[in-house]
Amino acid sequence: MVRARSANVAAGPTLAVVAREAGVSVPTASKVVNGREDVAPETRRRVTEALDRLGYVRRPRFPSAGAPGLVDLVLHSLDSSRSGAVLSGVEAAAYEAGLEVVVSAAPARGRDARPEQGWLDKLTARGSSGVLFHLAELSAAQYAWLDHHRIPYVLIDPAHEPPAGVVSVGAANWQGGMCATGHLLELGHERIALIAGHRRTMAGEARLAGYRSALASAGVPYRAEYVRHTDPDETSARSRTHELLDLPEPPTAVFVCSDRMALGVYAALAERGVRVPEEMSVVGFDDLPEARWAAPALTTVRQPLAEMAATALRLLVRITDGERPEGTRTELSTRLVRRASTAPPPAVRPTAYGPVTARRPTA
Repeated sequence: MVRARSANVAAGPTLAVVAREAGVSVPTASKVVNGREDVAPETRRRVTEALDRLGYVRRPRFPSAGAPGLVDLVLHSLDSSRSGAVLSGVEAAAYEAGLEVVVSAAPARGRDARPEQGWLDKLTARGSSGVLFHLAELSAAQYAWLDHHRIPYVLIDPAHEPPAGVVSVGAANWQGGMCATGHLLELGHERIALIAGHRRTMAGEARLAGYRSALASAGVPYRAEYVRHTDPDETSARSRTHELLDLPEPPTAVFVCSDRMALGVYAALAERGVRVPEEMSVVGFDDLPEARWAAPALTTVRQPLAEMAATALRLLVRITDGERPEGTRTELSTRLVRRASTAPPPAVRPTAYGPVTARRPTA
């Protein structure tokens, strides 16, 4: 369990030693360590400098002997399939480690946002040994807050590259983009479009690079007009799909960088009377339950979210036990799941599709 400590690990300075070094009382030093707000700025500075100078390591406080330790899991939301997969993986790994999990939602805020008032007080009060974050990103202030209070944490599938030294777990996104595009090339497609999320995200850039590598390996020219970046939701992907269909030479296949966006692609194709896969092949990314429920069932790249979350929990346990992972970034392999949304391109097809109003199916 995460409570266990190796017998040969040095105990390090006590809080009493830190308090004496900073010229404050032990309760005051404890307030600083635990993120309490009721400490004067100058006093906080002296204590913080003493903590750094003496190499004090914040150790998790556990309930009582024999009781399970706690870890916090902070999700961007509690009502998505992605969050459900992450929670499942963390729960399974925590059970194996004899830990309990406290789950909370922290919707994305501004890049410079501070953690909610009292958030660390609550975390330390319940004796959490560390935190797992499944958020698009943390702000600079949040990173500083966690590091200042020496709270161990691991990121699960962050959207942007974290600061140096921060441990994270993700998927092999380049491999997934290469595999998805390669599958469409093997079917005979050459006019392959890509609908991705926002620019400059780690996953999006890697999947785009995999897409381009697959095209280059097959000798198929890259066409910039076939690549569309958008908000990662159904409505935005639907709009980008209409743009692709309006091109003088529309694609015969679309690689969509999330299953959620792929549902928006399906909606646009239905509005234009374009059949999947007879007239347009579609590949998604994630392999969420929605991929199996779609009609036709969606061919997609499986991103092992539950395994990524379980790996993050195990890394957090190692960190709180005083170990340091060999690398800060762990990537798990992706794989293609073939279903009914892909097929060879049609032998004869129009060079462009009509407007939405002309091709919309009747009720």
